[in-house]
Amino acid sequence: MTTELTADVCVVGGGPAGLTLAVELAKRSVSVVVLEQSGHFDRSFRGESVSPDSVWLLDGLGVLGRLDGAYRQMHGMEIVDSGSTVLRADFRRFPYPHPYPVEMPQPALLSALTGLGQEEHPEHFTLVRRATATRLLRAGGESGPVTGVVARTQEGELTVHAALTVAADGRFSKVREMSGLPYTKLPLDRDVVWLKLPFPSEWDDRTYRIRIRGDQHGLFIPTHPDSVRVGFNIPKGGLRELRAQGLPSLYERLDRLAPELADAVRGEIRSWSDTSMLDIFTTTVPRWSMPGLVLIGDAAHTLTPILGQGVNHAIIDAVTLAPLVRDALDAGGDEAALARAGVEFQRVREESVATSRGLQLRQERLFALHGVGGAGRRSLYRVVDRSQKLKERVLAGAYFQLQKPGPHVVAAQSSGPTRV
Repeated sequence: MTTELTADVCVVGGGPAGLTLAVELAKRSVSVVVLEQSGHFDRSFRGESVSPDSVWLLDGLGVLGRLDGAYRQMHGMEIVDSGSTVLRADFRRFPYPHPYPVEMPQPALLSALTGLGQEEHPEHFTLVRRATATRLLRAGGESGPVTGVVARTQEGELTVHAALTVAADGRFSKVREMSGLPYTKLPLDRDVVWLKLPFPSEWDDRTYRIRIRGDQHGLFIPTHPDSVRVGFNIPKGGLRELRAQGLPSLYERLDRLAPELADAVRGEIRSWSDTSMLDIFTTTVPRWSMPGLVLIGDAAHTLTPILGQGVNHAIIDAVTLAPLVRDALDAGGDEAALARAGVEFQRVREESVATSRGLQLRQERLFALHGVGGAGRRSLYRVVDRSQKLKERVLAGAYFQLQKPGPHVVAAQSSGPTRV
């Protein structure tokens, strides 16, 4: 059985980018259908770090109030290199309205966004779960403008006709592949193994920790309500070799970086299925749009996990694109008007993404240094540590591209955000 739907916009992908865009469009009275491949939002090790600019945007959308405190404000970051603390940052000293990054379980974020769309804009917001995009609809042949999407669902084939289709389907975007838009994938020198452990009693739960020893490094991220997410580097493609060495090699690697977790990792990680591996690469796409189609989030610009920039740019993309689409529809909604919106969207966002990518790649190179290079890295971090202005300057490119300096509008979190 084939079902047909018609909307102004069809969004493929119900992650942070797609659902934020859908809510932003629906509140502007733009009809939107979201196609989400999974039947639930239970996603582990997926984009839980939300940067201050995106927290500011989500607060404006009304999302934070729907989370019932199901997130954790982060108040600081520390880097320990070869056993010595070389850099500390206190986000409470940063002069912005929302200075805190937030650790937010993605199921909670996606459920809150869905609730906003379905409860406040039901006439404009439609989410179809277990829908897998299989091909793009085109006018006038394979090279014609995109006019919608055909998807496979449990009930049969679904065809969505739309003036604009948006690919928000992530770093391995199928829609990007189907569109034929060229892109370049740049593998980096490492992959990351993720695991989750009980939070150690001797750590405070408001601090990001980065531990470096030689050419090995680990990220230790407090996670709501009482866990720590751990990510440590391995050589690119090195998972098979690590597994062949057995779980003791994993334990020993973490012992070198965080001996505080020695008992927890042995008690919790009993097989490799208790871990997850993230293939680290960046993707650059010269053109983020074509007639009838726009790419956003990781589909347009895959970033690395450093400083939680994937979710950050996904949310900013969505908030940027929505008013441009509304304006294009108001101008007649024809192919040319929507194409101009896509071009303008890339023009506005491209520099910001490039800034974050550059910061991430510099950090990737620093993490990889050891020997004499490692000593230089430690010296550099110590220089930054001595200057609050330098800390603000370094992190501004990742955390504070949208907010203007001003008094805090949130106090330290208790059960939820409190305005002061």
